[in-house]
Amino acid sequence: MLTFQLTRKEMADLLLSLKGWSQKKPLTILQEAWIQSNNITVEENKPITEFITTILAPIFEKVIKYDKEEIAFSLNEIVALGNQIENTNFTTTAVQNWVKRDIKEMISSPQKGKKYSLEQTALLFLVEDLKTALDFDSIRKVLKLVVNDPENETDDLINPVQLYACYSTLFDEINRQDYSMKSRTIKEIESMIETTAKQMVDEYSHLTETHREAIRNTIIIATLSVYTAYFQMYARKYLSATLFLHDLK
Repeated sequence: MLTFQLTRKEMADLLLSLKGWSQKKPLTILQEAWIQSNNITVEENKPITEFITTILAPIFEKVIKYDKEEIAFSLNEIVALGNQIENTNFTTTAVQNWVKRDIKEMISSPQKGKKYSLEQTALLFLVEDLKTALDFDSIRKVLKLVVNDPENETDDLINPVQLYACYSTLFDEINRQDYSMKSRTIKEIESMIETTAKQMVDEYSHLTETHREAIRNTIIIATLSVYTAYFQMYARKYLSATLFLHDLK
């Protein structure tokens, strides 16, 4: 059976759609991700709904069928959704520790009854990426740069969903342009990230230069943290392969 996970850019597109900030419906985003992931060529006029609904994770089923004004998630649902992002490893225990202890003051209590808003969901996805490179004290400091009062979403320098979309899009663009370690130096990758992040933040012309710099640096940190996660994944793959070959001898 064909399966798929979302890239961070695809997950960001999904969150933007759920916020009503995208012209694409969640089902369309999932269909396109499914096609891309499985390298499927779909003939014109040939429906793919029947294919995608047979392989969707339960959390995707909820996302597609949700018809209220704005969706909200329990912690278990956030973990389920987060684990649909490639190269992530969410656990309920870890996320519970985050919201009860490690970043409690930055996430605050559930904002949609007993469930968490899309903004809180995006922040938890951000934490998952940042913890690859930063300790929790540093993560709290980074979040405080852009999230003023966690219980008041209107005073954020940038909406957490938009922040997640920014660095996820940046990471995707770098990969598409082949800014990899094989073809570019670390300095060139850093320069590419800095330049693109600045271009993204320049759109927030209503903010002060200090605030734009805070958002830009957060985007840069998050993007580099995602890169760190991928290099760690490759290191683990090489380790597994090396140990496997050694055992065969």
